[in-house]
Amino acid sequence: MTSRSAATLRSRYVAQAASDLEENRRLQQQLADRISTLKQEEALLAEILKLAEQYEGFADASRLPEQLQGEPVVAKPKKTVGGAGPRRSVSAKTASSGTTAKAGAKGKSRQPLLGDLLADLLGQYDEPRLAKELRDELLEKHPDRNPTPQVVRNTLESLVAKGRIRRHKQQRSVMYTLVKPGTADGSD
Repeated sequence: MTSRSAATLRSRYVAQAASDLEENRRLQQQLADRISTLKQEEALLAEILKLAEQYEGFADASRLPEQLQGEPVVAKPKKTVGGAGPRRSVSAKTASSGTTAKAGAKGKSRQPLLGDLLADLLGQYDEPRLAKELRDELLEKHPDRNPTPQVVRNTLESLVAKGRIRRHKQQRSVMYTLVKPGTADGSD
């Protein structure tokens, strides 16, 4: 093997290693982003389960107390098996970090609810919109909000259940429009 062919072979190995390292770092970043999203979903699902347990005795869903817009959800710590200590939810951490209901009312304004933001976005259009389109527009107009696609779909379905928006199915696509005041609800 000549020194020229050894240098060529070495430069190929270096180039391949650099390419592999770059791809490895890109994949690590994707996984870190996905883990962050999954942790947000986990916190949301834990809150949903806690609320479901809290209101388990209610037979009529219309009797469930509604959370006031902007009212913080304060979680009670749960006792865990194995002595690991109580888990704190995101809202409990926020409440204990000095952001109380009174401080929030006097200080900076609270973020609007996701459902209200989505309804406002839908109100700008006369034609049905896909959940993905609404999420993309939400991320563009509200960069501080980053709900997962599933959270957006769940919120839209919640608005359908409340009669605030209407669902339209076209083949395998589900689209949504805002229900104008005074119109009958004819969701699919």
